[in-house]
Amino acid sequence: MEKQLTLSEKARFDAKIPKVQKELFEYAASLGGFRTLTDFIINTVQEKANAIIQEHNTIIASEKDRKIFFDAFMNPSGPNQKLRETAERYKEFMKDNK
Repeated sequence: MEKQLTLSEKARFDAKIPKVQKELFEYAASLGGFRTLTDFIINTVQEKANAIIQEHNTIIASEKDRKIFFDAFMNPSGPNQKLRETAERYKEFMKDNK
């Protein structure tokens, strides 16, 4: 449940737009079932802001993953102890099953 904001927690946002654009927004708001043009604008801008932030975070994460992958590829650390032990067990298994 969204908490109610007090007047001191709110901020005002004003914008002057062409009349034809306002009419378009009002029409879309009424088709979308929004009570007011303000509700429509706030909801739409919130959705778009979340989408932009999500896309940005995905790009940042994928760049970070790419760097980790290529760093491991270009500077391999070699097999760890567990992998070496597993390879030895595999060799023994294959020798015993010939």
